[in-house]
Amino acid sequence: MSLIFHTSSAEETIELGKKIGSLLQKGDIIALQGTLAAGKTTITKGIALSLGVKDEITSPTFCLISEYEGKIPLYHMDVYRLEGGDDFINLGVEDLIYGDGISLIEWSEKIMDELPKKTIILRLEAIEGTSERNITLENWPYGEIQ
Repeated sequence: MSLIFHTSSAEETIELGKKIGSLLQKGDIIALQGTLAAGKTTITKGIALSLGVKDEITSPTFCLISEYEGKIPLYHMDVYRLEGGDDFINLGVEDLIYGDGISLIEWSEKIMDELPKKTIILRLEAIEGTSERNITLENWPYGEIQ
């Protein structure tokens, strides 16, 4: 199932993230896709809030993987600096993406061949010169989002 959303501000993007996060289950993998400053970390903040994460969510660009404790563990990954799928696998991510947490992977376009077919794809498109975003969820298994 595919769903399409439009948000007009960072706050609305966070609220959408909360709605998405409230439906996620252990083992879910979300492939975050979009250009620089499209809102990947912003929507992750909302997902984290819905999971009860207390820590501040920041982009994991330099540390590659950030792990957060909540009702369900949250693994926030950024593969921007990786060369491809082999680098991703060599990080030892199998325990994370096939574990009991929720995995969010920024710049996932680079490693899609390494992800299972059930991976949820979340595409963010920034509308130039505004704080608006067009957001598409693909392979979404949980029905409509209110």
